[in-house]
Amino acid sequence: MNLEGKLLGNRYEMIEKIGNGGMSTVYKAMDKVLKRNVAVKILRDEFTTDEEFIKRFEAEAQSAARLTHPNIVSIYDVGVEGNLYYIVMELIQGKTLKEIIIEERGPLPWKWSVNVAIQIASALEIAHRNNIVHRDIKPHNIIITEDGIAKVTDFGIAKAVSNSTITAFGTTIGSVHYFSPEHARGGFTDAKSDLYSLGVVMYEMVTGRVPFDADTPVSVALKHMQEEPEEPIDMNPNVPTAINKIIMKALQKDVTLRYQSATEMLGDLRRSLKNPDGDFVEELEYDSTARTQKINTDMYGEIDELPNSRNKKDKKEGKFKQFIKKHKVLSIIVGLILLFALSLGGTLGVLSITNPAEVEMPNVVGMSKEEAQKEIEAAKLKFEIEKEEYNKDVPEGYVISQDPTYMERFNKVKEGSTVSVVVSKGQEKTTVPNVKGKEKEEAIKLLEDAKLKVEVIEETSKTVKEGFVISQETAPDEEAFAGDTVKIHVSTGTGIKEVTVENVVGQDEIIAKRNLENLGLKVNISYTNSTTDNGKVTKQSIEPNKKVDEGTTITLTVNKVAETKKITVNIDVKSITGGYIEDEEETKSKIVTVKVNNETRTGISKNESNCSVTLSGKEGEETRVTVVITDAKGEIYRSERTVTFGTEDTISFSKE
Repeated sequence: MNLEGKLLGNRYEMIEKIGNGGMSTVYKAMDKVLKRNVAVKILRDEFTTDEEFIKRFEAEAQSAARLTHPNIVSIYDVGVEGNLYYIVMELIQGKTLKEIIIEERGPLPWKWSVNVAIQIASALEIAHRNNIVHRDIKPHNIIITEDGIAKVTDFGIAKAVSNSTITAFGTTIGSVHYFSPEHARGGFTDAKSDLYSLGVVMYEMVTGRVPFDADTPVSVALKHMQEEPEEPIDMNPNVPTAINKIIMKALQKDVTLRYQSATEMLGDLRRSLKNPDGDFVEELEYDSTARTQKINTDMYGEIDELPNSRNKKDKKEGKFKQFIKKHKVLSIIVGLILLFALSLGGTLGVLSITNPAEVEMPNVVGMSKEEAQKEIEAAKLKFEIEKEEYNKDVPEGYVISQDPTYMERFNKVKEGSTVSVVVSKGQEKTTVPNVKGKEKEEAIKLLEDAKLKVEVIEETSKTVKEGFVISQETAPDEEAFAGDTVKIHVSTGTGIKEVTVENVVGQDEIIAKRNLENLGLKVNISYTNSTTDNGKVTKQSIEPNKKVDEGTTITLTVNKVAETKKITVNIDVKSITGGYIEDEEETKSKIVTVKVNNETRTGISKNESNCSVTLSGKEGEETRVTVVITDAKGEIYRSERTVTFGTEDTISFSKE
């Protein structure tokens, strides 16, 4: 359907189609009320046939519309007209990150890539704080503006689609390259799933390819669950060590070994720009056997819980079920094939197998633990309390959450499966301790001892030492509920590289200055008069071996032996004496004597133009120059002047 020229909601005039995606068609439109261009996403027909989906979609879109962040595409409006469901969004001029990657046909510059990743992580940080998980982070959903700003789009929409009767596999098949392992196997997804997808996006930016690729989506999904990616640094040697470690940590299959929050990942990304080869990325060890068992159990736990002992094997099990137990990898493949076949509405008529009976999983969130246990066991499922924790919103003894998560439409599970619940310990009050100025680990322990959760935000500081708390967002001694989160800001230092000052005393001025500037220091020179060691450094303002910030100014005191300088004293004799005298009887008066300090010039005729005397002295030294002219009758001229050697080359005396 071509909507160009159509007016939606009596407000949005559709101008032209500007994009097509798996979930929507995008038009450029004019907002007639606010007189501005906007982007309007029209959902495809297949998403609008389910009333539950429409309710969910509207709720998610409205939730996402509350997100305000420079790296998130703003949502202005959500509406419906007839059978058209649409979202009105900020119109961005630019290209998708996927288009840029395709055009580049190879790795993108690592610094540019990290800057883009920082912007995406910043967008995820604000979304996750508002309990919104994207679930479809990929280069196609990231727009790079003409100014180089990264904008993430489609927040909340992926969740609405994945929870609808049309499954995520059926509608976002192209996204499987960016799915987390838990998403690929249809398990529970949360904020850490978004961080895995961001790791895939970073991998593709710095290497030019995705970590896992295959001929079919099923094969790609299997690789996400089973295989380890080749490290980016092995594919592109220009990738710095820290960037490589960040990507590999984000791509951990075990969610507990990944970054636990966007804030944590942001901290490492920002540090990597300043210290790209630094060893600051925390890497955890894990039991690969236990993790494999967990993946298998999560994947087909509803098909079979692995027996603790072969002796307990039920002889009545069907041959196929026994075969599944013996061939675990094959069972994963079968499970995926079933999942994909169901999501695409197909059937597996060619397979004639007997699966354990499916039962409806009840939604027990908000029930008392006794009611929850009764409901779960009545559904022929196993009830398990995973843990109890304080919660200010849920009364004591009531269920906070359940795993697997209840999903309205897709709530079928295998009979005998375990449903784990988290039960509230109620609203316990506590007092927030003062952790400002304390070391990070000590601060965390104090807060946790007070039954509080902690979120660490790292930032640079010129006044607080690295690893110490700058501030806390909840005031000390304030009353809070146990289980509340207290945000603390921890110093990462000045963010400026520290250097060790060299000893340059005794070095030539030029060499000393060069050595210190090579360390990243600024050098100021102060000279002192001396009779020896001309040009040698005698003192430095910062003592040797001291650590200082790069860019600090250091002053060097340098010996300077004064040079001998000359001044020419010119005397305009003719001007001073008045010129030649005609009186022959006074011939004696025609001869004059000129005295400059201690030097005398005699026998000078009155009509001679001038005479000169050269004086010598040390540079910077002052001298008093006195000129006296006499003739036979006595003194006829005297003048004095103070001069400094080195500032003037010539001085002149004439009739004043």
